[in-house]
Amino acid sequence: MSTEPCNIAAALPRLAREAPDRIAMRCPGRRGLRGFARYDLTLTYAQLDQRSDAIAAGLAKRGIVRGTRTVVMVRPTPEFFLLMFALFKAGAVPVLVDPGIDKRALKQCLDEAQPDAFVGIPLAHAARVLLGWAKSARVRITTGARTRWSDATLAQVECDGARAGAQLAITQPDDIAAILFTSGSTGVPKGVVYRHRHFTAQVRMLADAFGIAAGGVDLPTFPPFALFDPALGLTSVIPDMDPTRPAKADPRRLHRAIARFGVDQLFGSPALMGVLARYGMPLNGVKRVTSAGAPVPADVVARIRELLPDDAQFWTPYGATECLPVAVIEGRELQATRAATEAGAGTCVGRPVAPNEVRIVRITDEAIAQWDDALVLSAGEIGEITVAGPTATDCYFNRDVQTRLAKIHESRPDGSERIVHRMGDVGYFDTGGRLWFCGRKSHRVETATGPLYTEQAEPVFNAHPHVRRTALVGLGQHGAQTPVLCVELAAGVRPAQWPRIERELREIGAMHAHTASITCFVRHPRFPVDIRHNAKIGREALAAWVARRHPRIAGRP
Repeated sequence: MSTEPCNIAAALPRLAREAPDRIAMRCPGRRGLRGFARYDLTLTYAQLDQRSDAIAAGLAKRGIVRGTRTVVMVRPTPEFFLLMFALFKAGAVPVLVDPGIDKRALKQCLDEAQPDAFVGIPLAHAARVLLGWAKSARVRITTGARTRWSDATLAQVECDGARAGAQLAITQPDDIAAILFTSGSTGVPKGVVYRHRHFTAQVRMLADAFGIAAGGVDLPTFPPFALFDPALGLTSVIPDMDPTRPAKADPRRLHRAIARFGVDQLFGSPALMGVLARYGMPLNGVKRVTSAGAPVPADVVARIRELLPDDAQFWTPYGATECLPVAVIEGRELQATRAATEAGAGTCVGRPVAPNEVRIVRITDEAIAQWDDALVLSAGEIGEITVAGPTATDCYFNRDVQTRLAKIHESRPDGSERIVHRMGDVGYFDTGGRLWFCGRKSHRVETATGPLYTEQAEPVFNAHPHVRRTALVGLGQHGAQTPVLCVELAAGVRPAQWPRIERELREIGAMHAHTASITCFVRHPRFPVDIRHNAKIGREALAAWVARRHPRIAGRP
């Protein structure tokens, strides 16, 4: 049995002893010929362990110690990974916020986190000073070469702790490990409180669910996922792309890294999968692809499967910042459910990952303080998806109202207590025990004849060959909403063809009982999407757009 502390950084000293020269991180670095990254920045496991020890010790000398909430606004460079592992080793609490969100929301997130320290690139410090971010931060460290707007450089911090030796706080399972803000796709981002037991459980469950073994080479296009790689004994190849815009990634650069470094596993959002699918080059040598953040379009699943070797697997885990992974499904099974999805069944997200307990409860927008088995629905009944398990987080930081709305206290027969997380998604179990996702609870359209769910309605229309994607929104009062289908045309389809396409969509909708009531169709030039994965459609923004541009649909003169 392992005696390592409950800390995601605890694996580093062991791996540094067992495989000191194994590359832990490869980062793009400088540009070479034709603009391709040279990948001249590397960290071995020994270097990652030793340097993160030094930074942890240097941080302690400046007051960043166990429990210190520390904003991290650093790009996915070696400094980011060294700093994150140093903070974990120190027992400090990194605070991560997506830098691409609305600046007002970003300020609110930072204010809510009440950080004691701020570590960032020079631009982040400039914004901190000019925009009044994180005024509570008493320690300010920059990754730049000069101390402008800060107290010290990260290089100085590392130098200060260079002779201190091994650093690893003996953190307890319930100690706060990090505050990770959600993407804010359905409102102002919330700070999810991660405890050390959540991170260690995630590592264990991901390894078991996907059969991950030490020694592999991963291309994680969402930087926070790269933090799991060292704990799994993998080499991370940080992609040459803007992580906040995966839909704009250059597939040539990704393929170049895959071929050069023998990448055998890849993580990316559905938007990034779409980039690789359209590029169409075989993903030679890749044995495992994982995509999360939103449902992966059926045609993208099919195309990626064609590009992968025959023995490769394409996994689409279901989960959220508050709880991941919840359920998983492999691409072959997902493809087999495509006809059902296009007929309105929803998106199959597979079977729950052990030891999660996933249950469907009656839909309500009210808080549920205490678990009651009478809430649970039978197979086939659509309700809110809930999950209890080792990665289910128990609160949001300084958001008591949102915590009450998302968490249920459950008393168990053995006298213990646990938290049940409400996913905010609706779905159901089929008779075979598979979970089907029908959309966000907040996105359901409550008409006079009953509710409509986005992931049951939209795939029916997405099957049209000239449609890229659709988004169902509701206008008016709940219980009497008018359903409106926003439509984004496929690339190359001229707007002049819209009258014909609209007529055909109307005919398609009339063929299904659950979409026959959708009679308002509006063309939109380009859907707003979340900044983290570029995949979740901003339906709230679309509904407001329809209300402004089409007042008659909204019931206004």
